[in-house]
Amino acid sequence: MLDAEAFANPQGVERTIRTALAMLRPPPDLAPSEWAEANVRIPAGNAIPGPYRVANAPFQREPMDMMINPDCYRVTLMWGAQTGKTTCALCVQGYAIAMRPRSQMMMQPAQGDAQTWLETKFNPLVDSSPAIRKRIAKPRGRDGVNNQRMKSYPGGFLMMAWAGSPKTMRGRSAPLIVCDEVDGYLRTKEGHPVGLLWQRAATFGDERFMVEISTPTIKGASYVESSYDDGDQRRFHVACPHCNEHQALKWEQVTWVGRISSCVGDALEDLKHDEHKPETAAYVCVACGSAWNDGQRIAAIRNAESIGAGWKSRKPFRGHASYHLWEAYSTMRKLGDIVRDYIAKLRTDDLQTFVNVSLSETFEEQGDKADSSELEKRAEEFPATVPMGGVYLTAGVDMQTDRLEVEVVAWGVGEESWSVDYRVLWGDPLAGEVWEELDALLAETYLHESGSPLRIAAACLDTGGTSGYTQCAYEYLRGRTGRRLFGVKGIGGWGRPIVEKVMRKQSGKNARKVDLFGVGVDEAKLIVMRRLANMTPGPGYCHVPASRENLAEWCQQITAEKLVLRYVKGQPVREWRKPDKARNEALDCRVYALAALKIMQPPLKRLLEKILTHPRVSGTRPPPAPRLNAPEPPPPTEMPAEAKKTPADQTPRIHRSPAARRARSNWVNGWKR
Repeated sequence: MLDAEAFANPQGVERTIRTALAMLRPPPDLAPSEWAEANVRIPAGNAIPGPYRVANAPFQREPMDMMINPDCYRVTLMWGAQTGKTTCALCVQGYAIAMRPRSQMMMQPAQGDAQTWLETKFNPLVDSSPAIRKRIAKPRGRDGVNNQRMKSYPGGFLMMAWAGSPKTMRGRSAPLIVCDEVDGYLRTKEGHPVGLLWQRAATFGDERFMVEISTPTIKGASYVESSYDDGDQRRFHVACPHCNEHQALKWEQVTWVGRISSCVGDALEDLKHDEHKPETAAYVCVACGSAWNDGQRIAAIRNAESIGAGWKSRKPFRGHASYHLWEAYSTMRKLGDIVRDYIAKLRTDDLQTFVNVSLSETFEEQGDKADSSELEKRAEEFPATVPMGGVYLTAGVDMQTDRLEVEVVAWGVGEESWSVDYRVLWGDPLAGEVWEELDALLAETYLHESGSPLRIAAACLDTGGTSGYTQCAYEYLRGRTGRRLFGVKGIGGWGRPIVEKVMRKQSGKNARKVDLFGVGVDEAKLIVMRRLANMTPGPGYCHVPASRENLAEWCQQITAEKLVLRYVKGQPVREWRKPDKARNEALDCRVYALAALKIMQPPLKRLLEKILTHPRVSGTRPPPAPRLNAPEPPPPTEMPAEAKKTPADQTPRIHRSPAARRARSNWVNGWKR
């Protein structure tokens, strides 16, 4: 035993020995959340600076502690704004530096994002937390590396990577991986950056652990939503202060004076008036219907874990824990402020931002909601072939290699539509007989509810396909512009008008040119899909006849395509897709019928007024017939001689040559010849 009294400075020797022995003592067995409360300090500039307290965000405890769960290898946080997802990740990284040292990788969407994260998040936290600061190498020091791309410390390093550069992931691996804002990552030719980074950590076996963090984006194209669905899908439950019912907070249960909508799907209902009072916002219990104020809501969140609520999963846990959280769980946000943001986003047509950032849900485009079964259910019996509201008929013709398919649509005010007729004309267009059937169909009349017969006012024929069929369509269209039968060609791309300016296509060496219209099919299909999903009769509503043969098949065809998002060279591109072997001719016919309407631009409101004022509709009686004994009108008086003019005094008529008359004609007035 060493005798400290034998030394001139016994107190110093004792301190030295105690310090040396302390280095041999194992660290306390603390969970990441416990270590964070004891060692992490939130830097100035945040909402609540100072020592980190889990009580301010109790929902952060379990995701952090999953890091030391031997059965967990992956955590996904699909969290909204103001929920502390970045703080949660920083605490996990600090734990891997100071408590259980290991190497780690941090990925951001771009290099600029990585630098911003270092300067605004990581470095300020390190500077304010001595337990982390003393372990990281000093800048420009000799004991390690400390720069914009790497931070070293005893037992490991923190290396930066960004999704836009696959080379930042090559040759590097670490057991701990944190991926921030994964929905902003650009896909590369080598695959998704998260998958690449995760695969490089495979050599660490059971020691590897990954945290994915992001707010979601577009439904069907959100990586974090797919990752959340792949996990056990946990939601944070709270207990009602009145009935003790455990429940996850939902936007549908938030109420305030002036709210009309029941969910995000009908959010536009809240724009029908300006009498909203966000300061009256409260949360309504799903069980007893009692309203919670902000104080009761925050207390329920803080006390949830102590009374057996907290995180509850929908699926069995198999190593992947996934968490969903939205802005109402923040103890620093009032429901009234959330409602104000919601109304502001509605008024600026920016609902997607509110859905993604505040509700932490994916935003679904309205164009892909048309459902064939719902369309079939609302089919109706028409009082006549053409109901009273339909005043203008157009037709869309889709050409296939063995048939022509035609839809006749009646249009009303606000482009409300009625599907009047749908025919399939069998026959090879190259043979020619099917074109005669098309001529006969376009010449038919349809009985209006007023008793008047209506003719097809305009039609559009698809000229796409193989070269032989395209030329066949050109030959059929030649000379038929006067019958208002127009050739169309679909053009992809967003932001285009439904009908573009007319093009003159040469259909033969010495043949007459054909007028061809370009149709923006992407925009047209989006309009059609939104109208098919409209459930309220009126402007834009699509009426479906219950008497149609093969109604179910027609409904499936017109709703066959769905709007999806895919990535081309890292950039998101929206496009229409249909399942394999699914038919979509009915949708194409509706698009061409809409194009015919856009070409003609008829005065639908004036046509309706003309029909409604007709004697057969208005009930007015015709003018009375002249009486038999009525006095005869006086004979006309003879014109004075000085008023008479000789033919020589009249203005002579100018006779134009046929060539001059042809020069003044175009596709608009050419049909008059």
